[in-house]
Amino acid sequence: MVAVTDVTDKTFVDEVLMADRLVVVDYWADWCSPCKQIAPIIDELSREYPNVKFVKVDTNANPGLAAEQGVLSLPTLQFFQGGRVTKSLSGGKTKNALKKAIDELV
Repeated sequence: MVAVTDVTDKTFVDEVLMADRLVVVDYWADWCSPCKQIAPIIDELSREYPNVKFVKVDTNANPGLAAEQGVLSLPTLQFFQGGRVTKSLSGGKTKNALKKAIDELV
């Protein structure tokens, strides 16, 4: 089972904005070291929080989507509820910091 879904500018509305639960969007790029460090944490959290949807946006492949969402640095995590951003975190974060952010929203 795929724990974290890859989202593009074509699937963003359906996967994120129309979702009926909390969605954590990870904006990343292959040249970004902190992005590589946070990726396994996101995978772990996706298993620990089965009622939360985790998706990734490759900003190299979808630069317009990142710009549209106001993403200025990588990694950026946006937390969507009801089609709106309710929280946003930038830069490398620890697993505990991410769990705290999710726990505040679920």
